[in-house]
Amino acid sequence: MRLTKTNIIRAQNLCKTYNTGSEQYHAIRNVDLDIYEGDFTVIMGNSGSGKSTLLYLLSGLDQVTAGEVYFRDQRIDTYSEREMSEFRTRRIGYIYQSINLVPDLSIQDNIALPGYIAGSKRNEIKARTSHLMKAMDIDGQNSRLPSQTSGGQQQRAAIARALINSPDIIFADEPTGSLNHDHGKAVLDILTDINRKGQSVVLVTHDIQAACRADRLIFIRDGKVGGTLEFDKYDEHQIQDRESMVFAFVSGKE
Repeated sequence: MRLTKTNIIRAQNLCKTYNTGSEQYHAIRNVDLDIYEGDFTVIMGNSGSGKSTLLYLLSGLDQVTAGEVYFRDQRIDTYSEREMSEFRTRRIGYIYQSINLVPDLSIQDNIALPGYIAGSKRNEIKARTSHLMKAMDIDGQNSRLPSQTSGGQQQRAAIARALINSPDIIFADEPTGSLNHDHGKAVLDILTDINRKGQSVVLVTHDIQAACRADRLIFIRDGKVGGTLEFDKYDEHQIQDRESMVFAFVSGKE
């Protein structure tokens, strides 16, 4: 049974419309939802359903057409330029679908970069970077460029980069989409582990196995919330039962 939880992100009547010539495309339509503190929230939906667009809006990386997004009960569209910069650099961490590491920087420098952008002290950044590289099992890749490492190592570096400023919430857009099964599982294990330690995580995926990590599953269809499903904390010993539940839920929403 779910105890009363505090929302960290709240969306009210959220809309996103794109102008495509003489027509309009409604990517997100009147979405209301809460993201709860400490939860592992998964957003699923078919290709083109609007799930990645929704993630951009919830994280403040794109502007809404209508509606409001609140972070800890403050509307993010009321932020000053300084407050928005603080929100994007310190309050959230974002893991991109395309990984997005800087190709000419070493793995170590890629991870440290947001710390310097945020204005943290050099010794703190170095210590945090070293800690995260060990935690992600990539501490042997310090001086290598991204092109000299595997896809799994690059994605773990991207997770470390997202965590460097100790954000309140992590947003992850299809982080396992380009990885093989073993590397994908390793990434999901890392996200599950940091969530168990209290980190709020929002993951967009189309993969049922990834969705099984959720405390709360939100299904998006045609830019609207098509349904939600709640679980207890992830237990790998119950994976088959959970896969069946997720499959039945998603099948009924498509």
